[in-house]
Amino acid sequence: MKQVVQNYKSGELAVLDVPVPGCKPGGVLVRSAYSLISTGTELMKVSEAGMSMLGKARSRPDQVAKVMQSVATNGVPATYRKVMGKLDSYTPLGYSLCGVVEQVGAGIDDVKVGDLVACAGNEHALHAELNWVPKNLYAPVPDGLAPRHAAFGTVGSIAMQGVRQGEPQLGEVALVIGLGLVGQLVVQLLTAAGVRVVGADPDPTRCELAERLGAVACGDPASPAVEAAVAELTDGHGVDQVFLAAGGGSNQPVELAARLARDRGRVVDIGKCRLDLPWNAYYEKELDVRFSRSYGPGRYDPSYELEGRDYPIGYVRWTERRNLACFLDLLARGRVDVEPLVSHIADFDDAVETYQSLKDGDLKAVAVLFRYPEQTAEQGESAAPEVSVPAVRRTGTTVAPARSVKTPVRLAFVGAGNYATSMLLPHLAQREGVELSTVVTTTALSAANAQRKFGFAQATTDLDAVLGDKSIDAVFVVTRHSSHAELTRQALLAGKTVFVEKPLALTEDELAGVLAAVEESGNDRLQVGFNRRFAPLLQEAKNRFGTRTGPASLRYLVNAGKLQHGSWYLQQGAEGSRFAGEGGHFIDTASWLLDADPVSVYATAAPGNEDLQVVLRYPDGSTATISYVTTGAPGFPKETLDLVADGKVLRLDDFVKASVYGGKKWVSSRLPKARDKGQNAELAAFIKAVRTGGPMPVPLESLVATTAATLAVQTGLADGAPVTLARTP
Repeated sequence: MKQVVQNYKSGELAVLDVPVPGCKPGGVLVRSAYSLISTGTELMKVSEAGMSMLGKARSRPDQVAKVMQSVATNGVPATYRKVMGKLDSYTPLGYSLCGVVEQVGAGIDDVKVGDLVACAGNEHALHAELNWVPKNLYAPVPDGLAPRHAAFGTVGSIAMQGVRQGEPQLGEVALVIGLGLVGQLVVQLLTAAGVRVVGADPDPTRCELAERLGAVACGDPASPAVEAAVAELTDGHGVDQVFLAAGGGSNQPVELAARLARDRGRVVDIGKCRLDLPWNAYYEKELDVRFSRSYGPGRYDPSYELEGRDYPIGYVRWTERRNLACFLDLLARGRVDVEPLVSHIADFDDAVETYQSLKDGDLKAVAVLFRYPEQTAEQGESAAPEVSVPAVRRTGTTVAPARSVKTPVRLAFVGAGNYATSMLLPHLAQREGVELSTVVTTTALSAANAQRKFGFAQATTDLDAVLGDKSIDAVFVVTRHSSHAELTRQALLAGKTVFVEKPLALTEDELAGVLAAVEESGNDRLQVGFNRRFAPLLQEAKNRFGTRTGPASLRYLVNAGKLQHGSWYLQQGAEGSRFAGEGGHFIDTASWLLDADPVSVYATAAPGNEDLQVVLRYPDGSTATISYVTTGAPGFPKETLDLVADGKVLRLDDFVKASVYGGKKWVSSRLPKARDKGQNAELAAFIKAVRTGGPMPVPLESLVATTAATLAVQTGLADGAPVTLARTP
């Protein structure tokens, strides 16, 4: 299928061939009929992409702050790779469309194949021939409403949420500053609600259009006409609400709002304009400044948008989806008219030329639609808690033939997210004797980006085709946590050597399922991405420390930090806890340093946050304490480790510096160029095992023990007692 994309680094726009997205549970696959170009938001994004790197930084100071924090945590080289990887990637455009349901995912019962729906979301309602859209981001189109009009649903919802934030009453007077697409819709919605509207925009054509659509008077904000109209309609008191639907860097809109609003009036920011509020003017009138967050309640909440969890109507009357449905109803009943806003309808194949004409000013438009080719739809006293560490059973002999040095090891990637593209693929793409064969994703554009950047021979959304391809030697599973175990199980049964990022499993049943696949197939060729034991600095420190004779005490401080709002790590119901996702890293490192697997786990949590203390006990009496904290200072190193035994101390400072104190003191001679947490060495060991047919870098028994210990942390937190790790005989 085809999709409109842009490279944010170069500014390049393209209509790209990408794989068809999969139809996941909780949503529908929609074939686009019309999609709407937001001449405000999208053109701003297109313009930013054409700026210099300095210009991009000035336009997004929030992103610059994140980059500086990443430099402090991960170092300059790793941050540079990550930032350049994100910049030099194709990103999608679009967020408002109408189309026909082509496939219905599990759990969906409110629409069927062939139904017409309006769709929203800058990740789900893209300028693409097909989109997967979750339940709360689509709404059925009422009978009789034209598809090109229903394509305005998302932008209409944005305007509607802004109007709701203003709380207009019958007979009031409102000022709308900025008469672009959103401003024109705000004018109509206010008029439909019995509010008299004055509009302000420097473009006389837009002013005339707004007056035709219901505004009492409109004019240039710099002219006396707007002020005179407000004075006449309000007897000199000022408007009840001001709606800021303008963009750009001028502070004129907020200054005009203060001048023309009544005492204790409301100012609602819908667009993205400069907001240097003149303090005296806003203070003296005690103006109520409000922000309107996109389409309405539910926006940016993963549990609402991705998991389909609705808000009770008794508590949240107008959600994102209910706003969308309401706007469609107003369109169907003729209370809002979007046909006069349609300046141009372009064929989807002409998308690049259309964007360029808008950017250059050759095409002056309020709203532009893409029209897609017609397609046919397809269709008492309790015992101490215990967690089992399953025994690894193998039937038959694992077949792992050695390969000729001249024959490349052919790899497939299932998933191509940020970790895969910043930490794994850069090492593999430049490694001799490795061929990147196929990348599989559910999101078509991420597969196309990975194919372009790293040279995959193929990109697809068809996992079965990869598992059935006998020429592929190894499969990397780098998807979200909840899918790791099932994808690993399928790949093992298909006879593939598997590299799965941590965690291997989120539940004991998932772990048992992976081991059942090993037993059934006789294929134990599995590696989990526990990379820290491969870090060169830590390996050298362990060698310098030497062999232990007595029990050891290990302390591992992980300054994990707060997650950003919207991170999928917060989706604990689906993806497991944060520690379940990454705690295996630290348990594996401790067990490798102590040359044993733990026999018990005790975990306790600080009330009100995610801070954990995890104590692991080992067969020889050694202990490891992992302090996993989210409340530390962002500037403090992420990982520090101390190992004490036999009169010696090993110290690791965030994979930048290491030292050993004992008979002779050793300190790493120089700082490495970057924090090397072992990914490159781990991949080298994995590729060697695939090529030679030799043992996997980490024994499967160790991977299972680490996974079981990680799962035991949650059990221990629930029961408040130490958890015994019982080996299955």
